[in-house]
Amino acid sequence: MADESFDLIVIGAGPGGYVAAIRAAQLGMKAAVVEKAHLGGICLNWGCIPTKALLRSTDVYREIKHAKEYGLSAGEPGFDLQAIVKRSRGVAAQLAAGVKHLLKKNKVTVIDGHGRLDGPGKVKVEKDGKAVGTYAAKHVIVATGARARDLPGLEADGKLVWTYRQAMTPDVLPKSLLVVGSGAIGIEFASFYNTLGVKTTVVEVMERVLPVEDAEISAAALKAFKAQGMDVRVSTNVKELKRAENSVTVVLEKGGKLEEVTVDRVIMAVGVVPNTEDVGLDTTKVKVERGRIKTDAFLRTDEPGVYAIGDVVAPPLLAHKASHEAIICVEKIAGLDVHPMDTRNIPGCTYCTPQVASVGLTEAKAKELGHAVKVGRFPFVGNGKAIAMGETEGMVKTVFDAKTGELLGAHMIGAEVTELIQGYVVGKTLETTEAELMHTVFAHPTLSEMMHESVLDAYGRAIHF
Repeated sequence: MADESFDLIVIGAGPGGYVAAIRAAQLGMKAAVVEKAHLGGICLNWGCIPTKALLRSTDVYREIKHAKEYGLSAGEPGFDLQAIVKRSRGVAAQLAAGVKHLLKKNKVTVIDGHGRLDGPGKVKVEKDGKAVGTYAAKHVIVATGARARDLPGLEADGKLVWTYRQAMTPDVLPKSLLVVGSGAIGIEFASFYNTLGVKTTVVEVMERVLPVEDAEISAAALKAFKAQGMDVRVSTNVKELKRAENSVTVVLEKGGKLEEVTVDRVIMAVGVVPNTEDVGLDTTKVKVERGRIKTDAFLRTDEPGVYAIGDVVAPPLLAHKASHEAIICVEKIAGLDVHPMDTRNIPGCTYCTPQVASVGLTEAKAKELGHAVKVGRFPFVGNGKAIAMGETEGMVKTVFDAKTGELLGAHMIGAEVTELIQGYVVGKTLETTEAELMHTVFAHPTLSEMMHESVLDAYGRAIHF
């Protein structure tokens, strides 16, 4: 049994955990990270990265199908599902190896096993039921992430009813599929399978798809998804899953009326549950509220020397939010001058077709909070670069405080908006107003010009529409 002392031990090596360990090492701390499964966590191995690799394959496939529109000839396109999956897994493996290299480069000790707190300042690690060691640390960060949520009676079985893991590595392509949940995860899988020709149904209990997005963007997304052939049901509950040998009959309820839909496979995409069990929290003063660890603005728990970041704390549950929390937490521990994170400045991105991205308040939320607003919009069809690309579907929407000119929120749908959104994120972080954005020079021809035009439109000054 190995025993050692550290300045900082991080439990979990996801996008929050490994970043925390590396930053601590950069600041001169003796740091260790405990990981029981995959360096890089769910995001890198079974979430953000491999799903984007899958979606990239369908993006290319879609482009080839439309080659004639660009004066090109490519023949009848086809695809190899297993090759697509293999590429996705290879991308994840490459980045996981990269994380391992970064930890080694920064002299972070990696402890292989399941870590749990063993009272204040101690972490006990086990592997396959055997003790690895008990380690002491002045500071411990819990970064154990989250797992797919199961609904009672609708649990995933890995064969007919999938979570994201099975959806990412299918053996065969189902002919029909029903996705429960139209958040980012559900819609991305729906987009992937629908593009490959799978008859795809999406069921959402809320009144619109992508319910966290601005209502106008959700409406545009719904129109696009339906045009692509998706069957989208909103304000609809899944009451029961009747599993046969190789199909599932899904009982749906809307407005008191029941309907049955039979499909080959079901994907459950109804959110995640924080991994707060079996972490040893009961040996400390750490408080858990509604399944999430309670922290202050600097990620400190009620137990001195114990911190929590990422999906085990408050939403939004995003990898980049976890990474930034890691930096804030570690730099506060190191005594640096740190500012708490403003969640209103965290972007959200969905990599379906068309892409969706946003930051800050929706128009409805801004009004609900008492803001008098000025709203600007600009369509992709009015942008020269979008027309040249053949990507004329979409819009950029900006929301300003009418009195102060503060940029309250930005919302986009269309090609490459997951890259464009960062311009507004920087603007919000710098507390910009419409004046600075109007006086910013945007390169021509670029998609980003739509961001400028949307700002101008909010003040009645749009030029190109």
